[in-house]
Formats: sequence, structure tokens, C-alpha cells
Amino acid sequence: MNSINIVNGSCLCKAVSISTKKMSNFMGACHCGMCRKWGGGAFLAVDCGNEVSFEGEENIGVYQSSAWAERGFCQKCGSHLFYKLKQNNQYFIPVGLFDNCEGLIFEHQVFIDEKPEYYSFANDTKNMTGAELFAQFEST
Repeated sequence: MNSINIVNGSCLCKAVSISTKKMSNFMGACHCGMCRKWGGGAFLAVDCGNEVSFEGEENIGVYQSSAWAERGFCQKCGSHLFYKLKQNNQYFIPVGLFDNCEGLIFEHQVFIDEKPEYYSFANDTKNMTGAELFAQFEST
């Protein structure tokens, strides 16, 4: 993972602060039905590995969205805070929460087969179907 040094951010009301030491410089979009239901559109996120810390943890609500992942949100303002893979505590954080993300590259889109026709991104990205994404996890 190419990474950027320590990056800080927060939810909308600032009740939860986020700090990560290992943020990828590549961001992606997830078009799965669950992410679209969660945020009303594609989930634009950056991989922050497992070196993520939170202040204001008492304000974090967690929803077990599947057998393998959970989603965190601020219980005060409702901001989405993370999508976390349970197996390795890998955090995918909404890119908009960070204070400074200059230099990020929109590099990939997943669940491209579930993307509705009513929007599209102009960026040239790597695109994976849901099946291709799950196959990638099985091979690691």
C-alpha cells in the first residue's frame, strides 16, 4: 500500500476525531447496494489499514452489516465513520472526513456490476464486479 503520513479528520459535529498513520494514496468507490443504501450513493473511501485511532469513541455506534464487516457512525450527527473488515481490522474511511487529502488518486471502483445507470464517474479507474472482489479476498 502506498501511503500518506499521519492524517486527521472528524465527523460533521466533531464529536469523533480520527487519526490514521497508514492511509493509502489511492481511493475507491463502492457501488454495492448496501453502501448505496447506507449513504445514498457510492461509498468514496480510502484504505487506512488497521492503524486507526479515534477520540470520542463513546459517540461511535457500530452496525454489524455482514458476517465479515461492520460500519461505524457518529451517534450525534450521523456521519459515516468507517467500514471495517472484522478479520484483520482493516478500516476503509470515507475520504471526506479527512481534513487534507490532497494528492489522492481515484483508482478503483468495486461492485461496478451493481452501479445504477443514473450516475457515473469520468475518471479512468480499475473496475471490479462483486464476484471479482470476493475472488480476490479468497486468493489472499
